[in-house]
Amino acid sequence: MPKIVLASASPRRQQLLKQIGLNFEVKPSNINENNFLDLPPDTRVESLALAKARAVAEFLDGIEDALVIGADTIVICQGEVFGKPSTKAEAVKMLSFLSGRTHKVCTGVALKKASTSLEKVASVSTDVTFRQLNTEMIEAYVSTGEPLDKAGAYAIQGIGSLLVEKISGDYFNVVGLPLVKTAELLAEFGVKVLDKF
Repeated sequence: MPKIVLASASPRRQQLLKQIGLNFEVKPSNINENNFLDLPPDTRVESLALAKARAVAEFLDGIEDALVIGADTIVICQGEVFGKPSTKAEAVKMLSFLSGRTHKVCTGVALKKASTSLEKVASVSTDVTFRQLNTEMIEAYVSTGEPLDKAGAYAIQGIGSLLVEKISGDYFNVVGLPLVKTAELLAEFGVKVLDKF
């Protein structure tokens, strides 16, 4: 089993990998995500995920069997792209726009083998429909502080579940990491979760 490294400080991604029994270390990439803003959304999440994995893999160059997982998530609604809000006012604006609408959560996942050129990248999209939210609902949710480090300003696995009317696709993708796709990519590198998947 190679040394597995998650190139993300996201507690949601860490919890998801623990949930499937994966042993890993955490080394955030700290790359400048603003350099990728001009890319189309689906290309952006894959490019960012790969850039994060590559950045961390460079620091692990002496560990030949190290395998780095990078990921990036964005929310897309009516052509608008939503990352993480930087203020409560921005979170309110995002949630007001998403209210009563269906948006797409897109996550790019990349795996990079340190000390080699081997790398794989893929992306997964899930449709999420919000219920109609009034100003009081939005302000009450934002006051919890939960939206401030989440793409699209909500956490489906938390209090934000109350905003969601329905989803179509991978639930775990909305949390921050599509587990089936991640397991499929790991298997391509010879890493099988529970020795079976």
